[in-house]
Amino acid sequence: MGTARRLGTLAALLTIASIPALAQTYPTGNDPRNGLKAGMYDAGTAAEGMRLVSFSKKPAEFDSVRGLTFINSDIAFRDHYVYQGNFAGFTIWDVKNPSKPEIAAVVPCITSQGDPSIVGHLLFISAEGNGNRNDCGKGGVQSPTDHMAGLRIYDVSNPRAPKLVKNVQSCKGSHTHTVIPSPTDKGVVFVYLSGSQPARPATELAGCNNGTDPTDVNNSLYRLDIIKVPLAHPENAEVVGGARIFTGLDAAPTSTARREAQANRGAGRGGRGGRGGRGARGGDSAQVATQGAARPDPRQPTGPRNCHDVTAYPAMHLLAGACASYGLLVDISNPEKPVRLDARSDTNFSLWHTAVFSNDGSKVVFTDEWGGGTGPMCQATSMLEMGGNTTLTISKDKKFTQHSYFKIPSAQTAQENCVSHNGGLVPVPGRDIMVQGWYQGGVDVIDFTNPDHPYEIAFFDRGPADAPPAPGDTANAAISRGRGTIGGSWGAYYWNGLVYSSELARGFDIYELQPTDKLSANELAAAKLVKFVEYNPQSQPKIVWPAAFPVVRSYLDQLVRDNGLASDRTAAIGKALDAAEKQSGAARAAALNKLAGDVEKDVKGAKDSAKVKTMAAEIRRLAAASK
Repeated sequence: MGTARRLGTLAALLTIASIPALAQTYPTGNDPRNGLKAGMYDAGTAAEGMRLVSFSKKPAEFDSVRGLTFINSDIAFRDHYVYQGNFAGFTIWDVKNPSKPEIAAVVPCITSQGDPSIVGHLLFISAEGNGNRNDCGKGGVQSPTDHMAGLRIYDVSNPRAPKLVKNVQSCKGSHTHTVIPSPTDKGVVFVYLSGSQPARPATELAGCNNGTDPTDVNNSLYRLDIIKVPLAHPENAEVVGGARIFTGLDAAPTSTARREAQANRGAGRGGRGGRGGRGARGGDSAQVATQGAARPDPRQPTGPRNCHDVTAYPAMHLLAGACASYGLLVDISNPEKPVRLDARSDTNFSLWHTAVFSNDGSKVVFTDEWGGGTGPMCQATSMLEMGGNTTLTISKDKKFTQHSYFKIPSAQTAQENCVSHNGGLVPVPGRDIMVQGWYQGGVDVIDFTNPDHPYEIAFFDRGPADAPPAPGDTANAAISRGRGTIGGSWGAYYWNGLVYSSELARGFDIYELQPTDKLSANELAAAKLVKFVEYNPQSQPKIVWPAAFPVVRSYLDQLVRDNGLASDRTAAIGKALDAAEKQSGAARAAALNKLAGDVEKDVKGAKDSAKVKTMAAEIRRLAAASK
């Protein structure tokens, strides 16, 4: 079971008014991921509940681990192609045969960080770095007019021959971006640009202004730039405004414990924190008194001015913004005029990084990128409340309530950059399950159905890319950011039956989930029924399952696993499903309708009456589809 920690009340132990998290236990010493052999391509591996289908090395054009210049970034999906970003361009993989992916195209283009999204035949690539040029060339920017910061748009009608259509310049560039379809025009998408760079000078782009007033409409800082893209004419894409969702947010409070840990260990943004565990402070900022916050410099802006990443859920008209010191909930019914619904900070979070909604929109998991992705933040001595996930519920009136933390339960080494990073849902009916990359912490699969008790159900991990220093090698005793390999899973996503992971230093992984006592064969079969032609993880799609026997059996397996219904009844329901499946047409429909009526009678006395009721409804839906 994963390292989860529930938020509770220990006010008597604190010097400030807060709702801290209950104590977590440290990772045990016998986790199979601990102490794996190091190596770039021959590292030891550990897995549970998933198998490696294939590993593909980086293309030669990006085969370097020098700093961050050639590391892989995020991925997007369409048809049988996977679009993998890189700080120096992108790769298009043909995964028609997942056991032997083929490179369809490699496009060198200094871009940093190169996060991709795909909409039809258009590929969007984020560009933020100071060395990006309009012509994609190397060697740095020689003239301000050559600098590219914003969104690159490619035509990938032929995935084997991408063509650059337009560079859309923006005031702050794009660290990440999120596609939001227009709710009124199927021919238009809006792209929100996230990133915390200052506004560019007028010599590069006119109309950009730095400032400290969030209410100033001419201030370029306190907004997410919004690009409107006419899909039939992407050459006309342009910035049409900004999402001003930060007005009124004060500086987020920080706990005394965290400030002391940062001061003692020299930790700034994402530095190595002190020991957490029992007595560690933190929790829900709605309950943190103002005296718990560091005093802001009155000459400087106090609240957040941009987001690291935002996840849209267009079907729900919602957006979750991971905005440095805050997690935001935003109404995007009108994408050009978004409205902030709620904001939450946490004294334990270093950098709200990204988010994943539950399929019903009632929960959201936020990640904390403690260490900026380059630090080893999953060691046994690292704070367990930082560098992981927190689960929040969303009420009917669209307000957040924070519930718990989760962090992988292994103890990673000082040679492994590790922190929670990007992921998405695994479409198992009746459960909220996500798969996620943790850099060199590997790939992890987490159940957050109960927001108070998220837990691990599968993982795959490699040993560190760098070997530890030899005994007595004091000169190389520390793996620094400049020398150490920055590797591991940038993001891991479930798409059409498999899990795909972008490995920063090594290449590209494909995995398959396996049945275990925590995830049944029926649940995996039901997940494989969900097919998407296109998938951009930061624009979360609504999952809809077809009427099918694996869907019904998934609910039945969950009732058995969690003792949600008496065993004699689950056994009888299982036999009735088997018998109905052997029939066809009207006979099958009649048998299923009779079974649904019997199951509806079980609702009242069941321990998990809600799930029994849902299973009965699924049986009736299957009966209707059988006629």
